[in-house]
Amino acid sequence: MRKYLNMRVIRTFTIIIMLLVQGTAFGQSEENTGQEPSLDAGPISSQFDYINNVSSNYQEYKVVRRTYLDKLQANITDSLTNYRRQIQELKTELNKQQEGIKALNADLSDTQSSLDRAAQERDSFNFLGFLIHKSVYNNFMWGLVIVLTVILIISYFRFKKSHAVTSETKKTLDELREEFEQHRRNTLERERKLNRQLVDALNKKEA
Repeated sequence: MRKYLNMRVIRTFTIIIMLLVQGTAFGQSEENTGQEPSLDAGPISSQFDYINNVSSNYQEYKVVRRTYLDKLQANITDSLTNYRRQIQELKTELNKQQEGIKALNADLSDTQSSLDRAAQERDSFNFLGFLIHKSVYNNFMWGLVIVLTVILIISYFRFKKSHAVTSETKKTLDELREEFEQHRRNTLERERKLNRQLVDALNKKEA
């Protein structure tokens, strides 16, 4: 805030100096045209020179007419009023320019926001109501593909291992069935032999 006030003061002084320089240049231009100094025209400096020239001397003093002083004071007051009016007009114009700059900055900010939003929408897309950046989506999809590939590989090796265990178990089961069938046949054969022997023994006993 202090910096802003200092800048305003500097600008005001600059404007005043420019007005004084313009007034002096205007007075010099009038002097160059051959116009005689007076209290009715010309810059304040030439009016002082006029009073100094037309006033009489008394010892170390200048005797100045009261009407000249009143006229000079009125001219100075008019000049200051004119300068104040010009300064106020310049301040008003400066305020208008500052308001215009603020409006342009606001428009620039809105435009930049629109550009940023457009760039974000260009690089993103809506997914389930959420705006997701394309790079995030691509990384997510590649990660999902890698995870699914790893799961597929693990499932393949597990299936291969399970298939090998199943084949081994089936082979073992077939062997057990074969052994059981062989044991059953052997048992039946022994039972037949025992039955024949029993029948032979009974026949021999009856004979």
